Amino acid sequence: MSTRKPATIAVRTGIESDTQHHAVVPPIYLSTNYGFPAFGEVPKYDYTRSGNPNRGLLETALYELESGTGAVVTNCGTSALNLWVSAFLGPDDLIIAPHDCYGGTYRLFNTRANKGDFKVRFVDQSDQTAFADALAQKPKLILLETPSNPLVRVVDIADVCAKAKQVGALVAVDNTFLTPIFQKPLELGADFVIHSTTKYINGHSDVIGGVVITKSEQHAEELAWWGNCIGATGTPFDSYMTLRGIRTLGARMKVHEESSKQILSFLQTQDLVGKIYHPSLPQHPGHEIAKKQQTGFGSMLSFEFAGSFEQLKFFVGQLELFSLAESLGGVESLICHPASMTHRAMGEAALAEAGVSQQLLRLSVGLEDAEDLVADLAQAFAKAKESF
Repeated sequence: MSTRKPATIAVRTGIESDTQHHAVVPPIYLSTNYGFPAFGEVPKYDYTRSGNPNRGLLETALYELESGTGAVVTNCGTSALNLWVSAFLGPDDLIIAPHDCYGGTYRLFNTRANKGDFKVRFVDQSDQTAFADALAQKPKLILLETPSNPLVRVVDIADVCAKAKQVGALVAVDNTFLTPIFQKPLELGADFVIHSTTKYINGHSDVIGGVVITKSEQHAEELAWWGNCIGATGTPFDSYMTLRGIRTLGARMKVHEESSKQILSFLQTQDLVGKIYHPSLPQHPGHEIAKKQQTGFGSMLSFEFAGSFEQLKFFVGQLELFSLAESLGGVESLICHPASMTHRAMGEAALAEAGVSQQLLRLSVGLEDAEDLVADLAQAFAKAKESF
């Protein structure tokens, strides 16, 4: 396990690793296959689906950042989740997932469960009684999404992991929102960490990717086998680009969070803003847990629009510096309407159960100047009030 700080790991992994031309930045290895040194002698890399130098460097950076022992980089975040459940679940096995998880996660688990691949139970993991009932069914896997998407609910990782071990369950934490800069789930007892590296890890909205990071070498070997078997692994160029993006992760996360603080202060003064969801707020139900297990609160936040739905749509249309788009964690600020965008695959009943209303808006705060972002929100709120 590396003793270096996360920002140092992010910057230095792979630097000066080129032994042929001594390039400071590692080159891109686009070759699909690699020569065997001699008949019957298997090299470290033989075919890029099973291994590639660029993907290997990225995997090393990611598992060292998360204090793990191994990782498998995949071609998207959903693929990382699919790899994880494919490796460890059979038809009779149960997985417990958050009732308010990302819509794509809900769709994947629900669809595969309906096919009979495994069993799934979506649970409000902050409800101690409901979670205890689910644990009593002896799940094999538990997925935590903390903070959750889009309501940024917080779950006590250490507590869940302790309870999971009592029933023999393995725990994975989706750490996409906070990254290892602000949260280290493996150090809190989790067995796996999952990221959509598309988001903050890459940070520039130009690469799709995912990763499963493991605490044990055995699990790493199993995931690597399955990743090769089902063709879930990431490409060399995407790995190169993601490693390039990760080098600024420490600096980016600090600016993202600082800007979100200014936006949160502004939102609390607005008549058209109802309930605000962010763990930094003392009234947030998970505030104390977040303070205990996180070193930062992150920059993802959501709020209920207090006006009419037509007013909400008008407000969104007036924004100039918040692009109406899915995804998150890039340098550009985004606004999302989860019910009709990222979480529409869940259906009305599941959305209602998760607490995702038609009035909910989610912000991914980018790296623009915070004063400009606040001014943009202010002018859009003003126009929305004047026009209705």
